[in-house]
Amino acid sequence: MPVIESGKARLSYEEYGAGEPVLLLPPAATPARVWALHQVPAIVAAGYRAITLDARGTHVSPPSSPFRLADLVADASVLIAELGLAPCLVVGASLGAMIGQELAAGHPDLVRAAALLGTRSRTDFFRGKLTRAMAAQARSGNPPSELEALLLLSQLFSAATLADEHTAANLLTLFRGFHAAGVGPAMQYEATIIADRTSALSHVTRPCTVIAFAEDSLTPPAACLEVAAAVPGCRYVEVADCGHFGFLERPEQVNATLLDFFSAVR
Repeated sequence: MPVIESGKARLSYEEYGAGEPVLLLPPAATPARVWALHQVPAIVAAGYRAITLDARGTHVSPPSSPFRLADLVADASVLIAELGLAPCLVVGASLGAMIGQELAAGHPDLVRAAALLGTRSRTDFFRGKLTRAMAAQARSGNPPSELEALLLLSQLFSAATLADEHTAANLLTLFRGFHAAGVGPAMQYEATIIADRTSALSHVTRPCTVIAFAEDSLTPPAACLEVAAAVPGCRYVEVADCGHFGFLERPEQVNATLLDFFSAVR
């Protein structure tokens, strides 16, 4: 896995395919290989070059110093510059979407267009408390109890998905394999606790689309709509019957939406 240096962090990334570059940024406490399940194959098959970036703090070695959202934005900027990707297409989910919208707002020369999945422009009381609790659990270094794992799955996926016994069992196994604990993932969670950025997003000049998931309790459609309303000319798409990880639940619809957006901004 290639690595680049960004400030005090070592960042790992992967590249797939050839063609116009698409940078994919994952949710907090989630390795970038989550994109390889569905999105990378579809993007590469459509003739694009996919680059996935693990957020600072993803791997076993703890970060050398605290970091916030601005540091993760700087990391993505370094990768784009180091690999000569600018201006590139950016796809982000949750924390990755927040990074993507900040890149579009503050570094328009690096971004050709951005697709923002399950995003928000501010953190309300409930999501702030929930995120701090998730960060505290991750910081403990202990694996989640079965109850904690099941509650998290109920936040990430829709009721219909979890009602299927085979799918629910597979998702629980997948979650245990992907789940990251420790200081780094905790700080990734905390990086999603942001002040109101609605005004800043009104200055975005790059084409954007927001993809919301109808049963998402972490970045609900109302929060996604705030981002879409703030960004001039932003598209808004809402995908039914899925939760926060709707890109895993409804990959065909999400992938089609992404590829349609890429084609529209060519």
